[in-house]
Amino acid sequence: QLQLVESGGGLVQPGGSLRLSCAATGSTLDYYAIGWFRQAPGKEREVVSCITSDGRTDYADSVKGRFTISSDNAKIAVYLQMDSLKPEDTAVYYCNADRPWFPELWGQGTLVTVSS
Repeated sequence: QLQLVESGGGLVQPGGSLRLSCAATGSTLDYYAIGWFRQAPGKEREVVSCITSDGRTDYADSVKGRFTISSDNAKIAVYLQMDSLKPEDTAVYYCNADRPWFPELWGQGTLVTVSS
């Protein structure tokens, strides 16, 4: 059974970079659209970026030009490269896997803190 495991979060100074990973266990990410979401304290969860099964990508306006989503050729991981980080990027980041007729899946989340 497919499960998602995020990693790569941590504490970084403003202007710094982090690379988040969303790794699939139990199966591959074939045919899934993968999204990165984030939830800051006291705020609702919001979509950050997504990549479709055929490689199309999209980004929230707040991260365009700073974040890059990608997947590996083996379809077992999706990455979120985050550059020029700002304090307002502080949140728990989650990956989500969505596929028609299959249960929607979420990872456990990884905390990103941007602070000096």
